[in-house]
Amino acid sequence: MILDGKALSEKRLEILKEQIEDAGLYPHLATVLVGQDPASQMYVRMKHRACERVGIGSVGIELPAETTTQEVLAAVNRLNNDCDIAGILVQLPLPARVDTERVIEAVHPAKDVDGFHPTNLGKLFSGHPAFVPCTPQGIMTILAEYGIETEGKNAVVVGRSVDVGRPMAALLLNANATVTICHSKTQNLPAIMRQADILVSAIGRANFVRADMVKEGAVVVDVGINHDENGKLCGDVDFEAVKEKASAITPVPGGVGPMTIATLMENTFRAARANSCTRVL
Repeated sequence: MILDGKALSEKRLEILKEQIEDAGLYPHLATVLVGQDPASQMYVRMKHRACERVGIGSVGIELPAETTTQEVLAAVNRLNNDCDIAGILVQLPLPARVDTERVIEAVHPAKDVDGFHPTNLGKLFSGHPAFVPCTPQGIMTILAEYGIETEGKNAVVVGRSVDVGRPMAALLLNANATVTICHSKTQNLPAIMRQADILVSAIGRANFVRADMVKEGAVVVDVGINHDENGKLCGDVDFEAVKEKASAITPVPGGVGPMTIATLMENTFRAARANSCTRVL
């Protein structure tokens, strides 16, 4: 079974558009982009297009690469105090000269639609999530949509990043899975991966996950966005080989990526409903 994140995102965005119209709200999402990294620029454009589609206003703050931490913090603070802005997204990665942790912590938790603020991460790990990072939440939506049971299952998450690996593990744990997190220092990694009923790979290595690392009938979720030796877009998983062994698998592209953006839109709407300052039509 192919877990079609693109089709699901289309469905979720249509539902969200109706919800926004019914609520009589006109939420606004602000993006902060520092520098001119082409990938970051592309991701920001995709997010603004999604906003336009569902009826969310979007504001783009673009700052030059030489911008200081203090200048980025000032921009974030202005957005925190703008009652028209329901959600704030700082596009990562930031240039090396900018203190990323300080910037993330500067975003007000109530506008942190990316779910990276320590307050929101703490709520997630305590089992009482508010805003959850969009990629792992999108994965949970995919699993629910396709009726994939998590309770009592062995889940293995490969990758321990703050934006995907760690919150993914917390969400699966909250959903009563038995969770193992693997990383670059993990010993006997293939053996651990073969124990997974649900395998989530978020390590950013092209075609790293081979068929011999996957349990027969496992659900495989590929978070990776890479390019192979021929320059072709691919994930962490050797899709053609692993799909013959997995019971369900996400493709790249068209799997997790579209659901990340759909979840961002849903988080922005949730922030708008909770924000008494947001403009009401």
